[in-house]
Amino acid sequence: MYAAKLILNNPLLCSIKTTVKDLISADKQVGNLVAKKDNMSDKLRHDILLSLVAYSNDIPHPASGNTSGSESESAPNTLIRWQVLAYVASIDLTIAKWFESHLDALSILHELGYEQSTAGLWAIWAAEGHPDPIRYEQGKISGTKAWCSGANMVNHGLLTYRDEDGQSQLLIVAMQQAGIAIDNSEWQAVGMQASDTATVQFHEVAASNVGAPNAYLDRVGFWHGAAGVAACWYGAAATLAAYLIEADQHKPNDYKAMYLGQISTALAITQQYFHHVADLIDTRPQDSHELAIRQLRAQVEQTARLVIDTVGQALGAAPFCRNAHFARLSADLAVFIRQSHGAFDSQKIGELTSQLANQSANDSADSLTARQDNIWQL
Repeated sequence: MYAAKLILNNPLLCSIKTTVKDLISADKQVGNLVAKKDNMSDKLRHDILLSLVAYSNDIPHPASGNTSGSESESAPNTLIRWQVLAYVASIDLTIAKWFESHLDALSILHELGYEQSTAGLWAIWAAEGHPDPIRYEQGKISGTKAWCSGANMVNHGLLTYRDEDGQSQLLIVAMQQAGIAIDNSEWQAVGMQASDTATVQFHEVAASNVGAPNAYLDRVGFWHGAAGVAACWYGAAATLAAYLIEADQHKPNDYKAMYLGQISTALAITQQYFHHVADLIDTRPQDSHELAIRQLRAQVEQTARLVIDTVGQALGAAPFCRNAHFARLSADLAVFIRQSHGAFDSQKIGELTSQLANQSANDSADSLTARQDNIWQL
């Protein structure tokens, strides 16, 4: 009941759904969605993305509290943001990838006190480690940035680079200028194939610095934003699971019900953890909540993998071969969740857990009534 009420009390999401559904309906009428069910054209992707960008100023930044001032009246703002991202992901993960990056870039600029215009489409490109790293001298950059999704589309890129002291810095680059070469040839993935992910080379391109050294990494919003990616994963996984509900209702059997029970449990637990973490972020916006968000991302990845495997076992090959939306979402999600860092994330969760347990033991050392046997005690 709680989850349903929160979704019903998100008028922004309802407006976005109406806009997107109208665009899809209009596209079908002119024949761009071809016969085999919900095949997404590049034109429709771009039209939907532009319509979503028009809502940018209405979508809350993470950690912005509760607009209504009453938790009983509406969802926390961070959850509203995640609901929008999850819905977009349910339509198409490529659009979700672009839009999440755009929103994250705007939130980063907001947190760093950037007061100039943020019109147009933005992206945050923060991958490092290329052998030709970004160099910034006298207002211009040279070097190469890899893993730049939407490279041919965005108006402005928000780029990280390391200065001569090894500190992380942030740059704004207008992408419609000379000296920029975009290479899509390295992107061979079948999943997320339409994401326009490229390696971008810059040669003496005008750029401007924003924020203090290390501000991008040190701000608490770094982790608040990281949870937005997990909301995209979750939205796609929940939509794949809905295909199993539909199949079980159309032609029920015990095996479908068993598989549905497995993924229903995982999704419900994950859904409630999103609510919990959103509440943490909005009630304690000064904290990064790194451990909780790392655990959320790990939980969503595990759930998404379970859904992909279990729905496939329950429904067989048919939807992978005959349903364009299902097939595309399954292939895209398998690639998108690799934005997780696997064993490294688990290691960090373990280290943070140990630190928390040690802190908890020290805090309660003088109080027998406050002492817990361990940090997971109910």
